[in-house]
Amino acid sequence: MMRRIILGFMGLHILHHASKEPITGAFMIKELESHGYKVSPGTLYPLLQKMEKTGLLKSRWEVRNGKRVRLYEITQEGIRVLEEGKKKVKELCMEILGDEK
Repeated sequence: MMRRIILGFMGLHILHHASKEPITGAFMIKELESHGYKVSPGTLYPLLQKMEKTGLLKSRWEVRNGKRVRLYEITQEGIRVLEEGKKKVKELCMEILGDEK
């Protein structure tokens, strides 16, 4: 159960960064690590592929420093889901943490 919750939060985190600029899987692995998540490529790349398949992200190939890298960008549907997700997370956090001092 906890894994599913964390994957959901990771998806929102991915959408957040993809809304700012195109991202790579390697960037997201490092970004998530900076928040204490140990995410393997075997977890992240299937998540990115699923998000692309469901229309939240779109990808394209680019050559950087002589290497082909896949860049992921947010779609209009991804923006809609991100905004809805932010509202839900805020509401949930206020309920769960709101009465803590």
